[in-house]
Amino acid sequence: MSKPVRLPEPVTTTWEWQMHGLCRGMDSAVFFHPEGERGHKRAAREEQAKRVCAQCPVLQRCREYAVTAGEPYGVWGGMSAPERMVAESVTERMLAESIQDNRAIG
Repeated sequence: MSKPVRLPEPVTTTWEWQMHGLCRGMDSAVFFHPEGERGHKRAAREEQAKRVCAQCPVLQRCREYAVTAGEPYGVWGGMSAPERMVAESVTERMLAESIQDNRAIG
C-alpha cells in the first residue's frame, strides 16, 4: 500500500483549512474509489467529487496539499491521483528548466 511521502508537519494551522472543506462530513466513498472500481463508474464518481470541489472555498489549498504531500489516492482539490502526478511532474520540470535558465544567465 502506497503512503503519502511528503507530509507537512502536524501543526494545527497547517491543517485548519480542512475544517472549511465542502467534503467535510460527506461520505468519503465519493472521493476515494472502492477496490476494483474502473471505467464508467469510476469516472462518474470522480466527476461527482470534482463538482463538490469546484464549489469548495479551500480548493486551491487542498490541491496544493495533495500535490506537495504526494497524496496517492482520491480526489483532492478537484484533481484525481493521476492528474496530480502529471501536475507534479510538470511543476518539477518547469522548476528544473528555470534553474537551468538562471544558471545560463548568471
